[in-house]
Amino acid sequence: MTIAPSRLKADQRSGAHCATHPLAFRSRRVGAAAVAIPFFAYAACFLLAPTVIVIRGAFTSPSGSFTLANFRKLAEANAVSSFAMSLLVSAVSALIGAVVGAFAAYALTIGRRPRGVLRRLTAALSSVLAQFGGVMLAFAFIATIGINGVGTLVIHQLFAYTIDPNWISSVGGLIVVYCYFQIPLMIIMFLPAADSMLPQWREACESLGGGTWRYWIRVGGPILAPRFVSAFLLLFANAFSAYATAAALFSQRSIVVPLMIQGAMRNEMDPDQQGFAQVLAFAMIMVAALVMILSHTVETRAGRWQ
Repeated sequence: MTIAPSRLKADQRSGAHCATHPLAFRSRRVGAAAVAIPFFAYAACFLLAPTVIVIRGAFTSPSGSFTLANFRKLAEANAVSSFAMSLLVSAVSALIGAVVGAFAAYALTIGRRPRGVLRRLTAALSSVLAQFGGVMLAFAFIATIGINGVGTLVIHQLFAYTIDPNWISSVGGLIVVYCYFQIPLMIIMFLPAADSMLPQWREACESLGGGTWRYWIRVGGPILAPRFVSAFLLLFANAFSAYATAAALFSQRSIVVPLMIQGAMRNEMDPDQQGFAQVLAFAMIMVAALVMILSHTVETRAGRWQ
């Protein structure tokens, strides 16, 4: 059955009229607002409001007046040491996670079946392990290779070698524990970038006389480098803000900034420590904001170049 052209045009005009009808436009706006308002309310309650409280508290004295005295303690040796250790742990764990995760993500995209069972299984495990942190992760390491861990006892019985019982509560141990969730997170973030590498590009490079090294220097490297740097910065921010895992491993030492904030908040003898905790949190917010700005800048420039 055929439709007359006049009737088809009438139906099109009717549909266009309904699409531009004020009631239809209002219903779409109401639907968009119903979806967006809960999200913005959640962000305001749990992101914006705490940030405002921290910034206000950093510039407030115990008497409630404006002051800059809280920032003087940032120059103390313990504060400088905690910030340096936080930056070191975050940078090293982010670098290890970025390199290992990038190679793993790229390996999943090559081969005969890049979307086979191994790819789906690895992606699913990475999605779970990237969120496996905090006290559970610390307990898992302690129960496995702690002082009386299962792995520690097995290694001692098989090889007569005793693992240092304090290695988990050290900087190296903290970096290893952080890498447990940094590597899966990098795999998730870098897989789309690795998927964007078309095999035709390598074939074109080889047809023009270029080898593997020239391909990665001239083609693959410039394309993946911005995304690698952006993912590295996100991993850095993720490790820099981690708290529960370090708190479970270091119960008595403020080795990183989140633990120093915890100690200052729990200090009931010195009221100035509350303001110092706000200053430490404000400094962490500034570092995280700087990292996010750098990541956004890298992504923006990469989009312009491509």
